[in-house]
Amino acid sequence: MTAGQTIWGPLIMKNRISFLFLTLLLVCTVMADLVLAQKEERRERTIDEVKTEAIHRAEVGQYPLIGLDPADVKEAFETIHTADKDEWAAGFMRVGDRYFNEAKSLEKTDPTKANADYIRAWRIYSFGRWPIPASPGKQRSYEKALEAFREHAKFFDPPMEVVRIPFEGKEIIGYLRLPKNAKGPVPLVIAVNGLDSRKEDLTESFSAILPFGIGYLAVDGPGTGQAPIKVSETSERMLSKVIDYAQSRPEIDKNRIALHGVSWGAYWATKMAIVERARLRGCSAQSPPIDMFFQKDFLMNHLLGNREYLFDQVPALMNILEGVHTLDEMGEFLPKISLVHQGLLGKPMAPMLIIAGVLDTQVPIEDEYLLLSKGDLPKEAWINPHGFHLGRQVGVWPDPRIFKEVIIPWLVKTLQSPAN
Repeated sequence: MTAGQTIWGPLIMKNRISFLFLTLLLVCTVMADLVLAQKEERRERTIDEVKTEAIHRAEVGQYPLIGLDPADVKEAFETIHTADKDEWAAGFMRVGDRYFNEAKSLEKTDPTKANADYIRAWRIYSFGRWPIPASPGKQRSYEKALEAFREHAKFFDPPMEVVRIPFEGKEIIGYLRLPKNAKGPVPLVIAVNGLDSRKEDLTESFSAILPFGIGYLAVDGPGTGQAPIKVSETSERMLSKVIDYAQSRPEIDKNRIALHGVSWGAYWATKMAIVERARLRGCSAQSPPIDMFFQKDFLMNHLLGNREYLFDQVPALMNILEGVHTLDEMGEFLPKISLVHQGLLGKPMAPMLIIAGVLDTQVPIEDEYLLLSKGDLPKEAWINPHGFHLGRQVGVWPDPRIFKEVIIPWLVKTLQSPAN
């Protein structure tokens, strides 16, 4: 060994070690930043962040504030300073009450304005209970929303019938509307809401199908709204009872019944396409959870603090599940609901339309691709490569446009076609 090697060898080695140490330190720092960023992304919005985002969504007509006047939302927020649920509800009820009372006073003198005020009150009250009526105040806001909507429904032509279907000692409440001047039994769509929407929202939307000679029956899905049971491995029995009822009505063609579901309602639409395929002409499903959605990894890394959802998605989801009260219980329960776990996916199905967005953060697009690849019949799909949950794309494919241009035409085609 030369003198030069003796002197420089350790220095080179020391520099290499320093370089490796600095590289490792840099990698660790970057990883720590990524972890913090992920935690930040999964953090629920603060009340101030919720206010800012809610007003923005009202301004652009984005869910869950479609149809709400931004000025009404801003007014409600003037008295909301914390995340307290009753404070939230009180702020929106205060605004909703003004429109409801005005509507009452105008019913005889200006029915058109009265109806518009009832609609406005219903939407404000409904957001006052959003996403779920998880406090006395939010429950009161939900009750007011039901009242305002039914007052609005008195103006419907053709009229809306509130149906009460006996079910396991309780009742399923639905809203039924049939087209005017129908000659003979008419086709029917059974419409099922999502996690935080309600049968009232679907009733308003599905009025668009009446001119095609098709009726509809809107019900709250298991665990939501006025549904008599929560979500379990067998809760589809509630919707089977709704089909029983529909087929018992002489005004309805029992051989031309379809089912439409939104988000969680789309899960039921998919399951019903399998278990009730003999009685359903077809099912349309908007972003149905199938398998990956129900895994604990998706719950912990995608649903907690989800920013596509305005706030409290996991608490809202927990609320609809039977016997689930903690996050750990939720992680154990959800996989049992998977259609793969239940051995249903791959069995014969009724015809289906699948609507989804590739950028959906609430239901993984992999679930929709899995669904499309299973079963015995070809399925139709409308997949928006730039769409988020339900396929929606702000300013391009808003919810009403998807409903009018994609869902309604498919249901009309499916129900007006001759029986197989």
